[in-house]
This record gives sequence, C-alpha cells and structure tokens, in this order.
Amino acid sequence: MAKYSFKNQVVVITGASSGIGEELALRMAGEGASLSLGARNFEKLEAVAAACRQKGAKAVAVPLDVSQKEDCRHFILKTVDEFGKIDVLINNAGISMWAYFEEFTDPAPFEQIMQVNYFGSLYCTLYALPYLKKTRGRLVSISSLTGKTGVPTRSGYAASKHAVVGLFDTLRIELKETGVSVTIIYPGFVSTEVRARAFGSDGKSLGKSPLDETGTMSVEKCVDLMIPAIAHRKRELVMTLKGKLGLWLKLVAPRLVDNIALKAVSKKKADRQ
Repeated sequence: MAKYSFKNQVVVITGASSGIGEELALRMAGEGASLSLGARNFEKLEAVAAACRQKGAKAVAVPLDVSQKEDCRHFILKTVDEFGKIDVLINNAGISMWAYFEEFTDPAPFEQIMQVNYFGSLYCTLYALPYLKKTRGRLVSISSLTGKTGVPTRSGYAASKHAVVGLFDTLRIELKETGVSVTIIYPGFVSTEVRARAFGSDGKSLGKSPLDETGTMSVEKCVDLMIPAIAHRKRELVMTLKGKLGLWLKLVAPRLVDNIALKAVSKKKADRQ
C-alpha cells in the first residue's frame, strides 16, 4: 500500500480505544501524525496511545463520552492546548443495535443511539471547526451503508447514520470556500466488537455478534482503504463492490433491494433460532 504522510499534522480520533479507531491511530502514528485520542474506556485508550508513542508519535489520551456535550468541548480544547492546532477530525465513535422496531416498548435506546452517533459527531465537529478552518483541514465521518439505505433490525442505527450523512453532506457545501474538506466513509461489515456491543430491544448489550463473522472485512483492510481517501480529501468512500452494487440497484430497482435485505435478515434470524 502506498504511504500517505500525515507528518506534523494533528489528527483527532473519537472511539479510538478499539476497532477502526485504534487501527487508524496506530496507522496515523506510523505516518508522522500527532494524535489526540478519545474514548470512554480510558485504560484501553491509554494503551493505544502508548503504542502510538512507541512508533515515535506524540499522542494524548482523553476520556470521552461523545454523547456528553461538555466532554466533547473539553476533548477539543485539550487537543488544542496540547498541540496548538487541529488538522484532521475523524468522527468514529458509535454504537449499534439489532432488533426489529416492533420489539421495542421504550424509546430510550433510540434516543441513546442518536445521542452517540449523531450528536456526538455534531458536538465534536462544532467545537473543532474553528480550528479546522485555520488549517484548511479535513473533516471525516465514519458512517455506514445504513446511512444510505434502511436495513431491517437496524432502524435506530440507520436513522442516526442518515442524520449524520445529512449533516456532513450539508457541511461539505457550506465549507467549500473555507478549504475544509468533508469525507464520508461507508464501510460494510468490518470485523470489530461493535456488533457484540450492539443492544437489543431491551436496551442491553447483546454480548455477542448476531452475525456469522466469516468473510467480514478485517479492520486492517478497512483502514487500508480509508487512509488514501482521507489523504486525498475524497468526497466519500463506499468500500465494497456489494455495497456499490446495492446502492446502484436501489436507484433502478428499489423494491428488489428491500426484498433482498428482508430475506437476508430473516434468514439470519431463523439461523439463530
């Protein structure tokens, strides 16, 4: 893979204690970036920061719950206090769900997922934007294919990701004259802990992935694709051929896509029973 230098750039990553965020931090550290890393699990986060320092990078770990506005504000101010600027903000933190809408009796899980996935990205972006404008920096959102199309069992997650896409698509237009670029990443299924931590209709973590993880994209491959898209300020990145084909089919045969999605989820549900 070609190398892309982020030397002397300050990169801010939310959800950096595991999965995509952790791999991004390690990869950016190897490419010369200074890193400000945020996540709720501070012990794991500090371990990631230490691994980045071993690669020769400057890295600071900051406890962060993106659903809390003041946490986001403190995170951004701590970054600027530490490094003096922000060149890249990667909104990566997120939570998921796996249950049919009709199985819920309490809207609280939907409120939670919107608070983390949508407002968490909004808060960090709001506080970081003045500094990104000064550096003509990069604004990155890790979305999902559910940000482009609805998927059974993922109603709240899809709603939050649709909201995120609407926000960052709008920001791209508004910020065009400032030099700040906006890149939206649309991964498919990636081998991370996010599905094991997804909540069911009772609002509690499932504890294990509801999917057969065989064949999911590795975190390393996912980040391999992300790094050049961020470096080259691409508008968006849809990672998989299946994802690209599905989005094209949605334009020409939307009912077919609905039926495929319903059949796939129904089969997975039957396999679990």
